[in-house]
Parts: sequence; C-alpha cells; structure tokens
Amino acid sequence: MINPYLPYPVRINEIITETEDRNLKTFKFVFLNPGDEEKFAYTPGQFAELSIPGKGEIPVGIASSPTEKGFVKFTVNKTGLVTTHLHNMKEGDVMGIRGPLGNWYPWEEIEGKNIVIIGGGFAFTTLRSSIVYMLTQENRSKFGDISVVYGARSPGMLLYKDELAAWEQRNDINMHITVDGTDDPDWKYNVGFVPTITEEKITGANDAYVIVCGPPIMIKFTQPVLEKAGFPPERIILSLELRMKCGIGICGRCNIGEKYVCKDGPVFTLDQLKKMPPEY
Repeated sequence: MINPYLPYPVRINEIITETEDRNLKTFKFVFLNPGDEEKFAYTPGQFAELSIPGKGEIPVGIASSPTEKGFVKFTVNKTGLVTTHLHNMKEGDVMGIRGPLGNWYPWEEIEGKNIVIIGGGFAFTTLRSSIVYMLTQENRSKFGDISVVYGARSPGMLLYKDELAAWEQRNDINMHITVDGTDDPDWKYNVGFVPTITEEKITGANDAYVIVCGPPIMIKFTQPVLEKAGFPPERIILSLELRMKCGIGICGRCNIGEKYVCKDGPVFTLDQLKKMPPEY
C-alpha cells in the first residue's frame, strides 16, 4: 500500500519564467526512481503537493498532461515561504511530489460533446493540462468543437505564450485570448474582462460542457453569463483548488459543509455547489 504522506523524489529538469513580474514560474520535474512516474498516474484536473524538506509543502494543480511522457509540470505563483524557496531553487535540485490528489474533470462523461474552457490568471494550469490532453492526436476525435477563453491582467501576465500562439494557428480549436487592458500597439487579441469576452464569444450552449478555473471574482461574474447562454448547472464544471491544504482530508481546512474539497473535489459541477453552503 502506497503511503499518502511519502513524496516521490524528483529533480528539477527545467525552470521557465512565465510572467514579466517573474512571480510565476513553470517547473518541469523528472522522477528519480524508475517506476515512480507510472505510480504517479494522474488525469487532467488533479493536483499534487510539492514538498521541500525543512520548508513544507504546497498544493498545486498539475499543468502537464498525462499524454506528455517523461516529466510532470507545475506552474507556481510566488506567494509565501515554500513558494519563494522553490522559486530560488535551481535546475538539478532535488525535492518531492506527493500525489496525485483529488478528483478530475469528467472526461468520459463529456466525450462526444463540444467543450468550452474558461480560465483566468495563473489558474490556467489544469486547463493547460486539459487542452494538451484533448488536442493529442489519439484524443482529439473524442471531442467536438473546443473553444477557449483565457484572460490575464496584461499581455506580460499571460502563461504559456508559445503554446497560446501555436494553438491560435490550429484549425481545430477556437482561441479567445484577452487582457484587462494594454497600451501595447502590437496587441492583436481581445481587450476586456473574461466574463465580457465570454458573453461575446460563447453565445450558446450548443450541446457543450464548460470547464471554468480562475480567481473567485472571475467565476462569480462568469457564472451568470454561462447560465444566460443556456448552460445548465450540471454542465458547468468548476475547480476549487484554491481551497486545497493537506490534500487527503486530514486537516479539515478545506471543508465546505460536509464536503472535503481535497477528497470530494476539487472538481464540482455548479449543480453540486448550489447544494452546498455558499462558502466557496
């Protein structure tokens, strides 16, 4: 039986600074022990604990897709002790990953449907995992039209810029990139908040499911836009990964009513959330 408290040892293989303020970095890890990658079998939507001996651990959504082999990726926002220490680490340093944890987006249920992805800020990580997963050659035929609305405060705060540009060039995904505002004369995409652009670009439910991950304020104002477009609550899928703590339901700090977000979530439908205390 696998000890859920015991991290897998990993080495930092690559570090990418994502944003102009340098507070968001993507870390590519490789497993030190043969077989650990296979044990760390995850599905897009799950998260893991990044563990640094002597410092602590932090819950972070998995940014890589299980279709990408040989590594696992996480994008980390520098906000406190553990994340600051991680940002100061170097390629080649060794640490730990505990997981995978939580549930995932309902891929079997949404096969054959059109998919809308809506993300904001650094919460785009598990959505990046989902997009890569769906666009993989062996999976693309399982889904209908794929549309993405992704926004950040400014162009310099967007994640995965090279991949965004590559997805823009594809004819099997509809990208709607936006920023809150910019004075960049070369900016060629949308300007406006995510809920506004969603209302402009996603005009109907069209036999679709929508996956939403972002800051609470974005979710709050996007939800009525989606309901107006005709998405029923059971087809609006959200992630509450910001409430993650220990990841295995021991500390009790992520509970909403009788639910433990780390064990019963972090993925919930809006229909499920409407039956829970409004604490999210």
